[in-house]
Amino acid sequence: MRTAPAAVNEVLQALKACRAGLGNVALFTAVINLLMLAPALYMLQVYDRVLSSRNEMTLLMLSLMIIGLFAFMGLLEWLRSQVVIRLGTQMDMRLNPRVFEAAFEASLAGHKGAAGQMLADLTSLRQFATGQALFAFFDAPWFPVYLLVMFLFSPWLGLMAVVGAVLLIVLAWANERLTQAPFAEAGQLSQQAGQQASGNLRNAEVIEAMGMLGAVRQRWAQLHHGFLARQSLGSERTAAVTAVSKSVRLALQSLVLGLGAWLAIEQLITPGMMIAGSILMARVLAPIDQLIGAWRQWGAARQAYQRLNELLRAQPPRPSGMPLPAPSGRLSVEALTALQPGTKRPCLSNLGFELAAGESLGMLGPSGSGKSTLARVLVGAQRAASGKVRLDGAEMSQWDRQALGAHIGYLPQDVQLFAGSIAENIARLGPVDAQQVVAAAQLAGVHDMVLKLPAGYDTQLGEGGMGLSGGQRQRIGLARALYGLPALIVLDEPNSNLDEAGERALVEAIAKVRELKRTLILITHKPALLAGLDNLLMLQAGQLQAFGPTARVLQDVQRSARPAAPAPARAPVGLSMTFAQPRA
Repeated sequence: MRTAPAAVNEVLQALKACRAGLGNVALFTAVINLLMLAPALYMLQVYDRVLSSRNEMTLLMLSLMIIGLFAFMGLLEWLRSQVVIRLGTQMDMRLNPRVFEAAFEASLAGHKGAAGQMLADLTSLRQFATGQALFAFFDAPWFPVYLLVMFLFSPWLGLMAVVGAVLLIVLAWANERLTQAPFAEAGQLSQQAGQQASGNLRNAEVIEAMGMLGAVRQRWAQLHHGFLARQSLGSERTAAVTAVSKSVRLALQSLVLGLGAWLAIEQLITPGMMIAGSILMARVLAPIDQLIGAWRQWGAARQAYQRLNELLRAQPPRPSGMPLPAPSGRLSVEALTALQPGTKRPCLSNLGFELAAGESLGMLGPSGSGKSTLARVLVGAQRAASGKVRLDGAEMSQWDRQALGAHIGYLPQDVQLFAGSIAENIARLGPVDAQQVVAAAQLAGVHDMVLKLPAGYDTQLGEGGMGLSGGQRQRIGLARALYGLPALIVLDEPNSNLDEAGERALVEAIAKVRELKRTLILITHKPALLAGLDNLLMLQAGQLQAFGPTARVLQDVQRSARPAAPAPARAPVGLSMTFAQPRA
């Protein structure tokens, strides 16, 4: 029995790809930390050799040497920073296409707000990888070297440094234990509050018209206040631990100088060792103190890493199959079941039908019967829970979505246009082919409407199509669906925002599409738009109620809806009925 392959940790793989660069950073860090011994050794030589000998040339040479070492150390610091910045960019470039695609897949599955959060998480992870916190983690393992030198000076100095290091490590551990839960809860509440605010404010017109701002703000404020409370609790604990650790570090730096002075008085060490020991104590404690200061950034980066890893595991890369020939539009649906987006509740159950290439289909059904869900599944915008949708015999999953997109036209109920020109929106944000753009606009009956706009096809739209009315957006969306004459065209309530002129243009566009033998699926509540369509499908509560030629299905519906003729009255048993004879 074959077992499923283990899920690949793509974030960890991206980090592993930077191993060579991180090795260079580690090498630079090693040299820099060894050079950090130079100030202590310089002071040792000045106090023990220069002051006693009063040799100015020795002082000059020592000073020139220390200046050269500092310059070299500065160069290494700059090189280390450049390497880390490039590693962060490399990691981001390696991950951002996958994160974007996975966030897009999560949005298709009903997880709204995932895209913004995950892209922000990627930025947070990159900033951590290129920030000072990473240097603190690289520098921390070198404090034993400084500790060893202090033990060489005097075991008492080394012992005091060990005590100080242990105290700061305990404080760092306490900081993690005290702040991990509050900051984790604050992150979750912040994400929920942001998603709720974004979702609510998209309906700003409804909120303003019906005076709902207070209620909306109160619902957001409950989450935001919870976030502030947990964030403040974690920050207060971090501030307390940081203050204690800073006080301990400063006290130790002073006390080690006092201990060194006593040892020098007792002639156990030289005055130079006393000063050098004070400098080395700072080097022993500084990396640990930096780790405490960087802990909050480390916690945020760890949470971002976990969220990204979970997203990429839940949304694996789409398999790339062999390129297929351009489809003709033959569509078949086999035992299709689909779930309501974001839930596990079925809204389509065991549907099956077929359309030959170039046939047209009207879809009817009451609200909530699953028409829009079926439309999304047919164009591949939503995955089926079970069953298959085949285009020219190939399942939707076998097609390369980028290549197939050019052969599918889709107009959803809620038409969303993009920031850019009208021509770019009709051309689906790809290279603008002026002839195809105009042809699609003429086919949709919007060419004249576009020419009346201030800049014609170059008219710039805001995000969501801002600058156009609802009917205009719907007509531009229809032109986008017809761009390039796709083999399969699905129109979901294409007349919901249209005026009389727009509906006439829509009827003409539908007729032209049928003449051009494109497979057309039309969802509408208006029987007038169904005239001339080859087939009709009726849905009821996610079930297929009827499918077949349009005229036959309509007759069956009318026949079933017609009230039955009343049965003739029957005379009760035992009673005779007398009919009046007609008069002559």
